[in-house]
Amino acid sequence: MFLFYNVYSYRYTLSMEILYSVLLFLILLGTLYCIRSLRALHGKVAKKSEQISREIHKAAVENKKLSMVAYRQTEAFIQLSNLLEFKAPIPSTRSWAASPDLLLLISETVKKTKPSLVVELGSGVSTLVSAKSGARKVVSIDNSEEYGAKTRDLLKEHKVRGVEIRIAPLRPYANGSDWYDISTIKDLKKIDLLIVDGPPGSKNPEARYPAFKEFKDKLSAKAVIIIDDVNRDGERKLAEDFAKSLPNHTLTILDHEKGTAVISPR
Repeated sequence: MFLFYNVYSYRYTLSMEILYSVLLFLILLGTLYCIRSLRALHGKVAKKSEQISREIHKAAVENKKLSMVAYRQTEAFIQLSNLLEFKAPIPSTRSWAASPDLLLLISETVKKTKPSLVVELGSGVSTLVSAKSGARKVVSIDNSEEYGAKTRDLLKEHKVRGVEIRIAPLRPYANGSDWYDISTIKDLKKIDLLIVDGPPGSKNPEARYPAFKEFKDKLSAKAVIIIDDVNRDGERKLAEDFAKSLPNHTLTILDHEKGTAVISPR
């Protein structure tokens, strides 16, 4: 009986040791799994944190850039308002309309060069600015009867004269784009200042290029050409080709909100 008890006790003890060993092994496996999972989680968290940090830095840089752009436009608008002393409200600038930095440039150019004839493609606040800055005559070409009428009302409110608004519907042009009806510009010649800010060109890089063919022989010897939106490839090419065709002129690209090209006599 005592022998049987000892054998039983030995087997029980052995079974418990095996059970404990198995449990310890399982605990060890679980611990290793947890450690591995934590390491993997730590790697993912670190990677995600790094990505978030980069995005925050990028957003901060972009916000700083946008703030600087807004400041520069506000600064230009204040200078423009002081120089021209508007006596009536003016439409909103920027976006589809001309930005204050471009408008200030137009005003400075008109005051400096005293053009006898300014021709602009796309009417609006720029029409008012050209006239109030001292241009003798301004001819503004617009494809929209609606916007042309708004510009006429704007000029009337500011009691500005010497401006002619010509409505020129867009027609198919040889380069495959739509451009102003050329019959509306046939009589124009000896242009001292050409401002290219139309027709709308955000969806077609060739939309404004016909201006090169139609106006390069209508410019005076002292002509200045101002082209908006030269941050876009189409307008940049237009500016470069104008400059190449005028050997006595030089091309300057200004760091404006939308990019501005100025082709002026040397």
